[in-house]
Amino acid sequence: MIDILRYFGLPVGISSVSGRIDEIIVIVHYLMLVLFVGWGIFFIVSLVKFRASKNKKASYQGVESHYSSVMEAAVAVIEIVILFGFAFPIWAERVNDVPDPRDSEHIRIVAQQYAWNIHYPGADGKFGDTRVELVDEQDNPIGLDRSSEFSADDFFTINQLHIPKNKKIRVDLSSKDVIHNFKLPELRVSQDAIPGMVIPVHFTATSTSEEFLKTTVGTKREGKSLEIACAQLCGLGHYRMKGYLTIHEEDDYQAWLDEQAEYLEEDEGDDWGDEEDDWGDDEDW
Repeated sequence: MIDILRYFGLPVGISSVSGRIDEIIVIVHYLMLVLFVGWGIFFIVSLVKFRASKNKKASYQGVESHYSSVMEAAVAVIEIVILFGFAFPIWAERVNDVPDPRDSEHIRIVAQQYAWNIHYPGADGKFGDTRVELVDEQDNPIGLDRSSEFSADDFFTINQLHIPKNKKIRVDLSSKDVIHNFKLPELRVSQDAIPGMVIPVHFTATSTSEEFLKTTVGTKREGKSLEIACAQLCGLGHYRMKGYLTIHEEDDYQAWLDEQAEYLEEDEGDDWGDEEDDWGDDEDW
């Protein structure tokens, strides 16, 4: 039943909850189809039955049948079942079962016009402090305080989110400026990033990027990577606010983290070398 959604543009789900969410989407759309056809037939029948040429005089008694009331009650019951039986449990799980940072891959994402700033805690698993006055759009878009505790091994990327497969991911989502929406369609993740708030989002990917790309062969999405979309109109540049998601096997993800740590060490070494050169110049002076 869920496969029918593929013909209407919904991408393949690659998260642990995508099947349950897709099931709700199918049920709701079937209900909407029944309502659309039913009310369409009712409208046409009403136009024909109560046309002016057949009803010279208005009826002051109105409709005497109670069929419509029964149908309305049935629709209400179905909607209540969908809401409480399917939607509420998933919503409660998303809100209440937020994983502890120690039991998940913990990442911070700071949205801004028009980019996703992605902050990783490094090998120690703890984030360094960030300060507004240190924000530099070119060199330090998240305002990371390198003098703070735990910040030495932190690093950040822009529009490039890397995560491991089959591991709980916790994202603490915030925004610098206006309301954005962090959306990963294939993972069925969609959450507003609101200024002044830090909102936890959690999910588990069940497929790597390479495995996902194999499912797109022969379709319109063939060769297209996983994207981070902004699903909230956030300004004139909204159309270009997108990032890229890469899902790794655990070993490949660790190798990527090690690579970022090496880059960080090289940058620190370059900075230290510059300071030594400057000191040498002072001695010469």
